[in-house]
Parts: sequence; C-alpha cells; structure tokens
Amino acid sequence: MSRPPPSPDPDTPTNGKPAGDVRVTSDQLRERALLERMHVRLLAVAGGFSFLFAVIGLRLTFATVLTPMVPEARQIRPQVPEIPKVDPKGSLASALALPQVKRAMIVDRNNQALAVSLPVAQVYANPSELIDPKDVAHKLKSVIPALDEDETVRRLSLPRQFVYLARNITLQQELAINNFGIPGIYFEPGERRHYPLGMMAAQILGGVDIDDHGIAGVERYFDKRLNSDRNPLKLSLDVRVQAVVREELAKAKDTFKAIGACAIVMDVNTGEVIAMVSLPDYDANNFAHAPADARFNRAVTGMYEPGSTFKLQTAAMALQLGVAHIWDRFSSIPIRVGRFTIADMKTDHFAPWLSLPEVMAFSSNPAAAHIALDVGAQRQQDWLRGMGFFAPVPIELPEAGHPIVPARRNWSLSTTMTVGFGHGVAEPPLSIVRATVATVNGGILLKPTLLARDDAPVIEASDAPVISGGAESPDETQPSPEGTRVFSPQNSTLLRKILRLDVSKGTGKTGEVPGYFVGGKTGTAEKIGANGRYLKHVNISAFTSIFPMNAPRYAVYVMLDSPQGTTATHGWTTAAWNAAPTAGRIISRVGPMLQVFPDTAHADRIEAELAIPLRPQPPRGVRPLGPGNDPGDPRHAAEERQAEEHRRKVQSATERESARTSPESRGRG
Repeated sequence: MSRPPPSPDPDTPTNGKPAGDVRVTSDQLRERALLERMHVRLLAVAGGFSFLFAVIGLRLTFATVLTPMVPEARQIRPQVPEIPKVDPKGSLASALALPQVKRAMIVDRNNQALAVSLPVAQVYANPSELIDPKDVAHKLKSVIPALDEDETVRRLSLPRQFVYLARNITLQQELAINNFGIPGIYFEPGERRHYPLGMMAAQILGGVDIDDHGIAGVERYFDKRLNSDRNPLKLSLDVRVQAVVREELAKAKDTFKAIGACAIVMDVNTGEVIAMVSLPDYDANNFAHAPADARFNRAVTGMYEPGSTFKLQTAAMALQLGVAHIWDRFSSIPIRVGRFTIADMKTDHFAPWLSLPEVMAFSSNPAAAHIALDVGAQRQQDWLRGMGFFAPVPIELPEAGHPIVPARRNWSLSTTMTVGFGHGVAEPPLSIVRATVATVNGGILLKPTLLARDDAPVIEASDAPVISGGAESPDETQPSPEGTRVFSPQNSTLLRKILRLDVSKGTGKTGEVPGYFVGGKTGTAEKIGANGRYLKHVNISAFTSIFPMNAPRYAVYVMLDSPQGTTATHGWTTAAWNAAPTAGRIISRVGPMLQVFPDTAHADRIEAELAIPLRPQPPRGVRPLGPGNDPGDPRHAAEERQAEEHRRKVQSATERESARTSPESRGRG
C-alpha cells in the first residue's frame, strides 16, 4: 500500500525561499488568534447587553402593561370614582361621598343637594426644574384661559423652588396639563364648594372661604360638623316650597316696588323652617362678590317695627294673665300723650268702644294701648322677655341679630302704650312667626330650627294627603310640640278663633284662601328715618298667618319693606293691600306640596267651630271693662303713677329722717 505524500511542513523552507519568511507567517497567525479572542469578547459583551435589554424590556412590560406603576402623588391626584346609578329621588345622598373631599354635603328635607364639595386641583411649579418658562406659560395659558401669561413667565423665572400657578382647576384641565409632560409642574388635591341651585336659600347656606371654612349661614354655624362628619347635613327646608315662596315674593316686591322683602314658612308643631326667603338675594356660588344688601338676611338680621302684628301678643298676654276677656270693651278714641297722638287711620267702620275680638279684627291702636295699660309696664316687659322678644331668635344662623327694645329705665307710660300696638320696638320677622305659632299650637313656644327632624318622613307621591278639617284631623297625626308652655290650651283655642275672625271679617280678608281657613293678623308700621323720626307714607307692611286654622299645620309670614301704592291698591301701601294677598297666593300653591289640601266639603261645619262673635256678651253677673270701668285709661294711669311717685318720695323722706334721728346716727355723729 502506498502512503499519501506528506503535507508540506510550514516550518520547512520551500521554493528556495529564505528562512526569514517563516517568522512572518508566525506573526500573522498570532494576530489571527488575537482577533478571534476579541471576537469572542465582543460576542460576550453583546450577549450581556442583549440580556440587559431583555430584562429592561420585561420590566417595562410589567410596569406599563401587566402591572402599571401608580403615578407619583404630586404628579397627578387620585381621579373621581365612578358615580353610582341615577337616583332622581336623592335616596342615595347619604351614601354618596367622594373620597377626595372632606366637607359634607348639605341637603334639604327630601335629600335634594343644596351644597356639595367637588374635587379640584391646585397647580404649582418648581422653577428650578423648568427649561423654558415662556413655553410652559404658553402651554398653561392654552388650558387655563384666565391665566396671566406674562405674570406666569415672571413667576416661573424666579429663583425659587415653589410657586402657585392656579387654584381650583377642573379635572379636564388637570389632565390636559398633565398630558404636556412638563417637568417641574405638579398638582395638589383640593375641593371647591358648589351650590347647584344657585340663588336658592343663599342667605341660609352662606358660604366658605378659600380654605373651605364656613364664613356665613349654616356653612359657618355647622362648620365643625361639616368637616368632621361626611354624612350629609339635612336641613328642614323644602326646595319646592322655597322656590314658590321666592317666586311669589319677588312678584310682590316688583309690583309694589319695595326695596326689600322676606317670607317664612314654618311647621307649627315642630318649629322646622320649611322656607325662608330674603330679597334681594344672590347666587350662592358668587358669595364673595355679592353686595352687602343681597347677603343681608332680613328674616333674622333685619329689625323692623312689627306694627299691628304685635297686637296679637298684647291680646294674648292680657287673656293669659286674666287682665282682659273677650267680652271686655276698650276705647278707640284717640289718646293724647305729650305732643303725640295715638289714633287709628280710619274710624268710620267701628264704634268708639270695641270688644277684644273687634280690637283685633279692626286693628285699633288706641284700644290696643288701653289693653297694654291694663297689663302694666312690668308685666308687659316680663311677658315679652318670656316670649323671646328681648333676645336674638334661637336659630342655627350666626347672623341672628339682637332686637331693639327700650331699656327698663326708659320704659315709660308712652312706651307701654306704643309697644302694645307694635311701635317702639324692632324685632326680626322670625321672632314674630315664632310667637304667632305659640298662640295657635296649644300654647307652646318652640325653638325654630333649620334642621330636619330625625323622624321627619320623606314626602312621597303615594302618601295619603291631609284634608284640612276632614274626618281624620291632622292633630291626631302630628307630633306634639316640644317647648315652653306660655298659653293654656283653652286660650290657644280662643286665639285661633280670633285670628280666623281677622281674616274672615277683619283687615286680613285679602289673605283668605278657600278651603284652607286661614287665620292671621295684618301689620303696617311707619319706617324710622335717619333723623330718628317716623317717615310718613313709608311703611313696613306684614302679614303673619296660620293654615288651616281648624287644625294648624304651617305658619306663613310675608313682609314688604317700603312698598309703593299702585292703581289696583288705590294708592294704599298697608298690609291688607300687598302682604296679605301675597301670603294667600303662597298658601294656595304650597299647601298641596305639603300634603295639605283645601276642604270645601266641610266648610260650614268648620266655620261654625271656628266662629266667635265680634261682640261677645259677658256672663251674667260679670261687669265687663268698658265705659266707666276702664283701668287702662291713660288719665287714670297717669294719676296712679303720680300718686305712686308721691308715695315713694314721702317714704324715702321718712326713711332719711328716721335714719338721721336714730340713736345710732347720733352716736356716730
């Protein structure tokens, strides 16, 4: 077997080449080996980078797709959660609470939202992290039109690490700014108070400051509660009734060109304020820019002479103290007191002597003054103080003002008389309503409240209506009043009849509403000018009323400030021409809303039950007050006062003389 020829030895010189060529070939081989090692290293490095990129890609996949990372809290705040299902009746209001807001909602008695806090954001920046302040300001301006671009550029150029740029921006604006991806722009969560019904109950709700703290109204009164308890604060107001009252009151204010007006609807058994309107008013969302006159709540802050509406208190006081009875008669002849004369506007429709029901029905000033004199100054003051007329009305409003009443040392004979018919004192309208309610609800002086009773039912369309005077009396279904007894039930029943008489046959006829058996009292008082004197033909006209009088449920009060006469009123500006008919229209509209419907089927029976004669006959053997028996005659009162003063002077002189001549006195001398 032959062998294959041997391979040429690379170290053996061939073709006659010199031995030096062998060394060159070895260098090439070493370079080749070095390149191969470098190639391996490059592959290893490339593999390492590939691994790192794979790890980073996997992490990014988890961070952005599989398990996205939560944005930094200061970059974007938590978003608004999904709102629950549509709830037109508002039954879910107590369960709806946005996690971003702290201040609780305010709702009416039927859970209609009156005040809510909405999540917003505050935009701020760290100028040291910004690249181009002008570009940033231009972008922000495109989202926030109200932003001052030049001022923003200036602030972003300051050598600071924190500057506020905008407050209370919306969710959409926040997202739009966040989408710009501007480094150095941050967001801070906040909330903004919103009043969805605008002008509705603006003076009652009040407002909050920039830090969401209450500064007026129930927002201020319940500030601590609203910030500590997220359950809605339920008010006694009914926005349906509130809307009707505001509409009718605004019509009257415009018709009679009054400078102001107010109206109140209150539950006579619970003290709950169902509606309270003061005009002019304002949009509650614009509290900071509302004029002072619009923010002024005339129902609790305004002080007005009550006029003849106060005669109800004079009559009630005399009856309860046993000073007068319904068969007693009082002089309506003008009374001269110093340089003043107490007289009636018209006397052609009544006699010189009036029974107590006639005094109320015809609204006689001199007769009311006589009744007040029969009671006396001291008992008059004590009574009015007990009825709450000397203190701010107790209501959950910090704006409740203090009444204007004469000091005890200035409570003269003339003061006793003028206060008897509603002059010489100034009271907030809610105090008049509170006292009126006490005369008809069985004699209980209630504490008015803006909070809904815990057991107050939500009015449903399917609830059985209350028919005034029907077979099932509302008295049997209403809660018993809780408060201070100031009248006997018998006198309360009597006063209900007297108030009904004032509407059926007296000055309040224009407040009548068929089937509602309205009772009430008109009142017209001249305004006091800047010089402290009464202004002729510039009045405060008011009507305080109750319905239905056979089973009282609600009080309605209307007041017009400085109304002007019209052709329809023949130029008259008294309450019978403006305030009383306005209250009647309110009653006819809100009655059905409050589930009290007119009853015409039992009208004859109800009127008979409420009837009281204009001039009742005294019981046999009783000598009534009247001609020849009038302890309230101011002449007798003046004589008695002079005699009392003389007696005191004599007693004082006697005591001084006794002290001077006593042994102890001589010893000390």
